[in-house]
Amino acid sequence: QVQVVESGGGLVQPGGSLRLSCAASGSIFSITAMGWYRQAPGKEREWVARITSGGNTNYADSVKGRFTISRDNAKNTVYLQMNSLKPEDTAVYSCYADSFTRYWGQGTLVTVSS
Repeated sequence: QVQVVESGGGLVQPGGSLRLSCAASGSIFSITAMGWYRQAPGKEREWVARITSGGNTNYADSVKGRFTISRDNAKNTVYLQMNSLKPEDTAVYSCYADSFTRYWGQGTLVTVSS
């Protein structure tokens, strides 16, 4: 079993920055990748970014160049640094961890508004 807990959401103005954290616990040795999805009101869930256990990263085109995913192995935590935020980035951001199955966090709300 793997547990993932997100933190760091909130309200930010357009053009601002925010960093989300995702802490994993439990059978962390089995995790092959971690990443983020988001779901805006009235829209389908959208994959945002992922980082593998080997450190490889991938991003959705909509966030490439603005978002950076990274990890701190000592803290078993993955971060999503979000810069140049736009109103269309407003969504509930959910972290996931891929192991023998996919584990999800509870989600954290990011609101980009003036």
